[in-house]
Amino acid sequence: MQQVDRHDPAARRWAAEAIRQVEADAHRSCDTHLHVFPLPARWDVNLYLKDESVHPTGSLKHRLARSLFLYGLANGWIGPETTIVEASSGSTAVSEAYFARLLGLSFVAVMPESTSPEKIALIEFYGGKCHLVEDPSAIYAESHRLAAESGGHFMDQFTYAERATDWRGNNNIAESIFQQMELEPYPEPTWIVVGAGTGGTSATIGRYIRYRRHATRLAVVDPEGSAFYPAWTGGDFSATAPGSRIEGIGRPRVEPSFLPSVIDRMIRVPDALSIAAMRWVREVTGLNVGGSTGTNVAAAVQVLTEMRRAGERGSVVTLICDGGERYRASYDSDAWLADRGIDIAPHLADLREFLSR
Repeated sequence: MQQVDRHDPAARRWAAEAIRQVEADAHRSCDTHLHVFPLPARWDVNLYLKDESVHPTGSLKHRLARSLFLYGLANGWIGPETTIVEASSGSTAVSEAYFARLLGLSFVAVMPESTSPEKIALIEFYGGKCHLVEDPSAIYAESHRLAAESGGHFMDQFTYAERATDWRGNNNIAESIFQQMELEPYPEPTWIVVGAGTGGTSATIGRYIRYRRHATRLAVVDPEGSAFYPAWTGGDFSATAPGSRIEGIGRPRVEPSFLPSVIDRMIRVPDALSIAAMRWVREVTGLNVGGSTGTNVAAAVQVLTEMRRAGERGSVVTLICDGGERYRASYDSDAWLADRGIDIAPHLADLREFLSR
């Protein structure tokens, strides 16, 4: 009888303690808030903003980073000396840097040069290093190279986002939304509206809706320059695009974690409208939100308008993905907008008029 035993008791003990630490982080954080957006009561339609900016690292990507670390640890891909490498436009890297520091691991973020300085500073605050590339499409190959050279692990959020999260429950974002809606006037949302970056959030929510037999429909919103919308509408999932100016959502290619079959509808939003909606949310609610939240809210306004025209009652839920403080030098800067020829004034006027209709 022949056998090979590669059991490493020390490595297993380290992995068990690492998983405990990551799980403990989740236990120290309460669930994220669900804000009611102030709409006229006579409309009998309600809009809710689930505030993912209150996570310890300030964005929706905190959930993803936690899931990716647990997935890597449970698969035996991450050990006590592993350098973590990630391809990211910013927020995922911030959250992964946080968890890497928690476990005493080195972290390298491979990012486009256009990533906001605020996000770069946050990654470095958590002890991560930033490796900037000129061509956004090169971040994947560069991440593979750096991981191979360091003997590290490429987390590859764009491949593993949809499989690292348990879509059946385990306090994923979909389960959280439906639990928080239980006491609302229309507890089963008519629509949930989310953007796509990796595609992991829409995959999780779309699967959960079907698994729990909800009638809720899923709308995925996409910014200018992203490949998701033309691929979904045209059926060519090998299509590429220039890339998005709205950080955190939109991709130059259709990512492996994007699951088109669970999506009921896609909506493309112009960048100027996304940024106008970002600022409008702050005007109306006092919540300082980022550009991807503006994209979400712009699409939610379109859905709400259609519901009112059809005489439909119900609720719509969307996400606050991160806070606006990360975009002071970009979306919140009139000079930045002017340099890029982005005029938000007409869209801002339309959004202000929306509440008076």
